[in-house]
Amino acid sequence: MGRGGASVTTVTDWGAFYREHVAAISELAPTLTGEQLASKVDGTPAWTVHEVLAHLAGVASDGVTGRMDGAPGPEWTSRHVNERVHLAVADLVEELREHEDAVAASVAGNPRPALVWNIAVHHADLHESLGLPRLPDHLWAPVAEAVAPQVSRLTGEVAPYELFRAVFSRRSRAQMQAWGTGLSAEELDELCIFGPREDDQPVPA
Repeated sequence: MGRGGASVTTVTDWGAFYREHVAAISELAPTLTGEQLASKVDGTPAWTVHEVLAHLAGVASDGVTGRMDGAPGPEWTSRHVNERVHLAVADLVEELREHEDAVAASVAGNPRPALVWNIAVHHADLHESLGLPRLPDHLWAPVAEAVAPQVSRLTGEVAPYELFRAVFSRRSRAQMQAWGTGLSAEELDELCIFGPREDDQPVPA
């Protein structure tokens, strides 16, 4: 809190935040087994772990080369995933790292950098789907703070990580109703950027 009890909003260096995700994913990806890479990701049931990595590499490439026709729709994502689905994990990581400087530079001064938030959401998807520990706070809390105004009714009632996941449609209607907030089903649906979902999602211990 600031003087007189006013809240202080942290200014996030989104370029540095993006780099932290790239570094962590670059460390995680080579350790995954073939079975893990072929497993479905709960948050994005149309994709496997390998395809999520292809998406992250494709988004970075498209973002810096201007191939954004149809973004962020399914035709756009399908194109860049299909272009990379045959690539080895090492190649996807190399492409992701190849573009990180340009991506980091491109988000300077942007208060709502969709490309950066995308990597945070999908990184959390991977951890949850693979049964890994929850992302460290510094890899999700800045996004949670940025979207806090749209979930201000629930601040203090629901854990910030759960709000972060719910805002990006990573919690089901039933999971959100189990929070016991008193909000109606319709009000909870409105919190979800990508619309409500019915399938329960894995929650880290």
